Amino acid sequence: MDRGIILRVWLPLVTGLWGLVWIFQFGPGPRGLAREAGLLLGLVGLAGVIVSRYTLGRSFSVAPKATALVTSGIYSRIRNPIYVSGMIFLVGLVVILGRPKLLAVLLLLIPVQIIRARREAAVLEAKFGDAYREYRKRTWF
Repeated sequence: MDRGIILRVWLPLVTGLWGLVWIFQFGPGPRGLAREAGLLLGLVGLAGVIVSRYTLGRSFSVAPKATALVTSGIYSRIRNPIYVSGMIFLVGLVVILGRPKLLAVLLLLIPVQIIRARREAAVLEAKFGDAYREYRKRTWF
């Protein structure tokens, strides 16, 4: 396994899992079924982020750029699975902490993610043209 995969995939996975379990065990908020549901949502979201990140491989970038059109794996169904999974992860954290007021932060983040997705779409469409437009027709968000 090369160092890049360790840094891009395994280190964030281990760090995210550790942080989520720590917050679940020791963080504030009520104990009970809702907290466990929050942990489940957090784990699903974290898994989605990691799978998405792994699938992108070296095509991942923070700023929009078009190195390759990735349409396999989770990207065969969702165009922006990192954004969707990240929001699921954050909902899980809000549920674990038992602070519904934090959902307001999520409501602010949703338009930010939509704007980011549109910027990325414009870059990908400019580079890949019809191939990207066909891909958009087959996938969600």
